[in-house]
Amino acid sequence: MPMMPVADGPVTIASAGSRALGVVFERVEKRYDSGRLALAGIDLCVVPGEFVSLLGPSGCGKSTLLRIAAGLEQASGGRVQSAGSEASAPGDVAFVFQEPALMPWASVFDNVWLPLRLAGLTRSQAREAVMASLASVGLADVAAALPHTLSGGMKMRVSVARALVTRPRLLLMDEPFGALDEITRTRLNADLLSSWAQWGFTVLFVTHSVYEAAYLSQRVVVMGSTPGRILHEERIAQATPREAGFRTSIGYAQTCARLSAALESASGAMP
Repeated sequence: MPMMPVADGPVTIASAGSRALGVVFERVEKRYDSGRLALAGIDLCVVPGEFVSLLGPSGCGKSTLLRIAAGLEQASGGRVQSAGSEASAPGDVAFVFQEPALMPWASVFDNVWLPLRLAGLTRSQAREAVMASLASVGLADVAAALPHTLSGGMKMRVSVARALVTRPRLLLMDEPFGALDEITRTRLNADLLSSWAQWGFTVLFVTHSVYEAAYLSQRVVVMGSTPGRILHEERIAQATPREAGFRTSIGYAQTCARLSAALESASGAMP
C-alpha cells in the first residue's frame, strides 16, 4: 500500500518491526450527531514499528482518533488504512484503556487468557503465551491472584499483559498510566519500551504528559482543539530504547521544553 509522507529524518524501527502494523489517516474528520466537529483534516502516517504519542489539551480528539484507529468509532470523512508487510487479521490490533477493566471474579491468569479464550484456545493451549505475557510485565508470580489483591499499578500491568498476549502488530493505548503515581508510571513506561523493543509492534499512545511523551516516543504529535487537528510534530532524535540516564539528559530537557511550548500554543490555538 502506498505510504503517506512523514516528517523528515530517519525513523528507528523496533527490531521485529517488519511484522508490525502501521496506520494511515487521510483527511479524517469526525462529526457527532449533535453537529459538533471533533476532528478535522487529520493527516497522519504511523510507520510500522514506530512509537508515536498523541499530546494535546483535553477535548482535542486524541482518544477519538485512537478509537477510530481501533474501529470502535467510525470517521465521518476521510480514510483510515492499515500499513504493513502482511495483511491484517483478528488479534493484530490491541487496545489498552485508561482503566484496567479487569474481571474481578477471575484470576490474573484468566484475565490475560480472555482474548485467547475468545479466539478458541483452551487454558492449557494458552498457558505458555499467557505466562510469557505476564512475565514481560513482571507479574508471572501473581498469576493466581484476584484483581482486588493488586495495587493500581499491578492492575494496569495485567491490562497491558492482556493486550500483549495475542502478540498484536498495533498497540493502541489511551492514557493508560495517567492515574498512577510517578514512580509506578516510570516503571511501566520502562516495561512498555522493553516489550516494544522485544516484539516490535507499533504503538499509538495518548497522553497528557509532555515528560511521558518525550521519554517513550520516536515522534510526538501535538493536537489542538475546536476542532481537533494536528498543529505540531516533534521527532525525538535520541536512539531507542532509551538508556537509563535519558530522563536527566540535556536532549530530553530540550525536547520537553519544545513540547511544552507547542502544547501551550495548542491549548490557546483557534481554527
